[in-house]
Amino acid sequence: MDFLVTMTTHVPSGTSEETVAEVRRREAVHSLHLAERGSLRRLWRPPLKPGEWRTLGIFTADDADELESVLASMPLRIWRTDEITPLAQHPNDPVLSGIGAGHEFLIAMTVAVPDGTPTGVVEDRLNREAQRARELANQGHLRRLWALPAEAPVRRTLGLWNARAGSIEAILESLPLYAWMTITTTPLSAHPSDPGARQ
Repeated sequence: MDFLVTMTTHVPSGTSEETVAEVRRREAVHSLHLAERGSLRRLWRPPLKPGEWRTLGIFTADDADELESVLASMPLRIWRTDEITPLAQHPNDPVLSGIGAGHEFLIAMTVAVPDGTPTGVVEDRLNREAQRARELANQGHLRRLWALPAEAPVRRTLGLWNARAGSIEAILESLPLYAWMTITTTPLSAHPSDPGARQ
């Protein structure tokens, strides 16, 4: 099972730069080890305000207990808090690994079908959405897609997307479900320990 983990680090005041550098070095080595054993898939830096230290990661574990064991093993955990979001399989997931061309984005989509929409219309849009997802994956724009926890009839997804600067909006607007979506876009920056950069 995959998990999105938002890792926020607060180094205690008075901690020496040498100590911080050593913990970060051990974190990088350990991240490589976790990637080699298949527990860590990707790491990114989201947009940060001055003084913030956050990392987004995709981890794989059998369950929440195993994930906690993985996260607790990371050297930076002594200064870090983790926010965990379980990710379920999505039928339109292209399962593309590595890094595509352009900028990477994590995009959360909440789909709320308007009340009274005929079932046939909903099914047609869902089928066209699946087809469009395949097209965008073939073009290198859609790398991964997961289902997020949600209560029916609302559908929530998290996607890893690639696009050139300024083009992600047009790509999203091409989705058949776009008119029913609320979208949150997080631009991503490279992380020095990202295992995806080595694929």
